[in-house]
Amino acid sequence: MDSIDKLLAELQTEYKEVQTQQQQSKSATAKSFMPSSPKSASFMDNLLAEIKADFAEEDAAIELKRQQELEQERIRQEQLKAKQLEALKVEAKEWLAKVDPLSSEGLWFERFAESYSSKLEAAIEYLRNNE
Repeated sequence: MDSIDKLLAELQTEYKEVQTQQQQSKSATAKSFMPSSPKSASFMDNLLAEIKADFAEEDAAIELKRQQELEQERIRQEQLKAKQLEALKVEAKEWLAKVDPLSSEGLWFERFAESYSSKLEAAIEYLRNNE
């Protein structure tokens, strides 16, 4: 029995030594990942500042692209309105050429046109509202 007790005691001692060594190596590894000096802390701050700057730059680029797309859409809408106005001008000129000034429609239009700078402008407005 004595030799078994001796063997158990040796195993227990070895086990404790191995555990102590493992704990020491774990704490050494953990320390190597943690900033231990002001230089490491400033490196981390610089790294974080760089990452923040990258994100800010990316956000600014996205916002610029969005603004450019909005501006292009606004320009496209203005061009579309200008084309529609030109088509309406042609239609208004044709309508003015056809309307009999002595008919009820012609007489009504003469009164309507008095508040506009030109008969063409009045005809455009009239046709726009009657589409």
